[in-house]
Amino acid sequence: MQSIVYYGRFAARAIVAGLGSEIPHRDVHTPSLATPHVKPLHLVTAAAGISKSSSPAQITPQWCYGDDACFIASHKSADVIGVADGVGGWRSYGVDPSKFPRSLMTACERLVKKGNFNPLRPVDILERAYEELLEEKTPLIGSCTACMITLDRVEQMLYTANLGDSGLLIVRKGEVVHRTEEQQHYFNTPFQLSVAPTVLEGVVLSDSPDSADQSSFGVKEGDIILVGTDGLFDNMSEEMILSHLSKVKGTKKENLEKVASRIAHEAHELAFDPDYMSPFAFHAAANGFQNVKGGKPDDITVVLSRVTQDIDFTD
Repeated sequence: MQSIVYYGRFAARAIVAGLGSEIPHRDVHTPSLATPHVKPLHLVTAAAGISKSSSPAQITPQWCYGDDACFIASHKSADVIGVADGVGGWRSYGVDPSKFPRSLMTACERLVKKGNFNPLRPVDILERAYEELLEEKTPLIGSCTACMITLDRVEQMLYTANLGDSGLLIVRKGEVVHRTEEQQHYFNTPFQLSVAPTVLEGVVLSDSPDSADQSSFGVKEGDIILVGTDGLFDNMSEEMILSHLSKVKGTKKENLEKVASRIAHEAHELAFDPDYMSPFAFHAAANGFQNVKGGKPDDITVVLSRVTQDIDFTD
């Protein structure tokens, strides 16, 4: 995601600049009465990513790829994953656009590890982390989209909160059985969290965390869960992604890492192919921009999980 978005700007500006219902609360410390004899599920997870300005690379300890950031964490009865995509346009203001999503994901991870969250409400994790950034004595300027997911191991339910154009796929037996909805104000202008300097307050587009699209879905052992930023989905079709996911075997993290890396690598190559009719190019044409062709150069983050009962987590 390249450009800072301002209220009232037409969609063409974005091209030129760079091409649920309420979820009921359950006390997480109270055993479920609905599934008393079912062994809890959990996620085996790996991540890979590529900055648009560099060659493919393995996951770093910081889980940051260009202006993208992600985290993977667990606590007691839940597994949590988050991805965020920073707005590169802040560079023109002398602001490092990677700091905002990185700080947001770090705050989310800290809240999860402390147990300060409800697995049924991933949007609350996002909201509390965002509030931390707003309360910084020295404001952290920037913007990003975000996608948060939580797996309630006992209930075997996955809960999502997606703000913007990152997203999630759940694949079962080779077919997509659930996908998050993209949120756009208009073409190439996704919903986003922002912290702006005083002179730009009320001018830079900023959505609230509770505007995130929320969903829930019952998962089963063997399901594959993919969470990614728009650098993936703008450059690879669902069919292409499924072709790679068919190579996920078992629950070894090493296999997940290889598949995630291959997906990121192909998306990176397609992003720089000028003759490729990417999903982004098709969406542009559908919105009246007939001259847009090729992939969309962008940072790419892929977080890949397998749902399993193989390991019994105990605290």
